[in-house]
Formats: sequence, structure tokens, C-alpha cells
Amino acid sequence: MSDGGEKATVRVTIFGEEYAIRTDAPEEYTLECARYVDDAVQQAHVRGQVAEPHRAAVLAALQITDELFRLRRDQAKHAGDVFERVSALRERVRAVADADDGGLRTGD
Repeated sequence: MSDGGEKATVRVTIFGEEYAIRTDAPEEYTLECARYVDDAVQQAHVRGQVAEPHRAAVLAALQITDELFRLRRDQAKHAGDVFERVSALRERVRAVADADDGGLRTGD
């Protein structure tokens, strides 16, 4: 989340509480993150019928962490799929190049 810029303070509201966040991320990005967390806490509060804000926050954190872990797992799977496809393509190109007995050689 760091772009090496100077830190600024962004005011956000999560579950009715205002927070001053010091960050070097763009303000709109910080507000978007806060809205996402607020939505997750609100949903946990309503879905779990949790009255205490800290309990709703913990449930929201678990839900967001679950999303993160699932996305990481999916990304790793897709990266593995891409690697396999690139490797197979590389082998096909190599086979074609090896079968070509005079086309792309230099100095002929």
C-alpha cells in the first residue's frame, strides 16, 4: 500500500466510529478500504445478530481473511496453470525448431 509518498491523515467512519488513518496511500483508496471494512462489519452485525461492535469487527475480519485466503489460493492455482501452459508451448516451439533442419539457422 506504500508508494513512498508523504503520509496524510484520512478520516474514515467504520461502524459509526470515526478514525483518523495516517497513510501514504491515495485518499480515495483509503476511503474505499474503509467502506469495504464498514460493509463487512455491518453485515456481520446484522447476520450474526451481534450487538457488541468488537465482536462484529472480529467476525468481519474473519470473513475478509477468508476472502483473502481464497483469492490467494485461486491466484496460485491460476499461476500454476499458466506456468504449465507456457512450458507446454515452449516444448512445442522447441520441437518445431528442432524439426526444422535449415530454416532459422544463422550463417547458412
